[in-house]
Amino acid sequence: MICIKLGGRTQNDPLLPQAIAALWHSTGGKVVVVHGGGDQISALQRLRGEEPVFIGGRRVTTDTALELVRMVLSGLANKQMVSALVAAGAPAVGISGEDAALLRATPIDTAQFGHSGTPASVNPGVVHALLAAGYLPVISPVAAREHDAANGREAGAYNVNGDDAAAAIAAAIGATELFLMADVPGVLDGDKQRIATLTLDEARALVASGVAGGGMAAKLDACAMALAGGVNRVRIGDLAALTVPEAGTAIVARVDATDSSK
Repeated sequence: MICIKLGGRTQNDPLLPQAIAALWHSTGGKVVVVHGGGDQISALQRLRGEEPVFIGGRRVTTDTALELVRMVLSGLANKQMVSALVAAGAPAVGISGEDAALLRATPIDTAQFGHSGTPASVNPGVVHALLAAGYLPVISPVAAREHDAANGREAGAYNVNGDDAAAAIAAAIGATELFLMADVPGVLDGDKQRIATLTLDEARALVASGVAGGGMAAKLDACAMALAGGVNRVRIGDLAALTVPEAGTAIVARVDATDSSK
């Protein structure tokens, strides 16, 4: 089973739907897609007079921004990707983390990040049901609010970084590989050269030095989360690396970690 996280910019590649459809068929239907849509959200924020703010690659989600996040991620971006995959021959079905409480989240820091959350629990039943029925799940990372012991369940949503959502979902469904698709061929060093393999310690050093910043820093954090959750193989790369096991950047817990293939 492979879980693929699509970044907002990579979703516009006209070759992407066919590549995922081909992978879906070659694996016997063992593919799950989690997608973003940050550029579309930012564009709508600006149209409404609000400048997007990011801290460490994660969006600060105001009340207004949360409305747009739900609209874009669970609506426009999700259905555009589903439509493209169906046209490419994959039986895609679009859902969000709110559906059947697939993904629940808690706030990162309400004062600083607003309605941005971090994964707290995953109920993968709906994903397994779709896979068993022969469908390709396409998941928006908008999450339901986690149960509050003091106040009971609260309606509403949190905006979860797509990489974090993909890492949590990959671990919960027992994925053998998490592939974080980016618009670069992998993690780049200070000379802009692709790094083939990174340990978690090396990844943290790249973030601390500023070589890996913003969205890439968030991706590396998600890689650590996925490995801790039991995902065997984690890679970051572009579309060309999706079906080439040696391509992209493999993130491993340590230098002697076994790199299992999908």
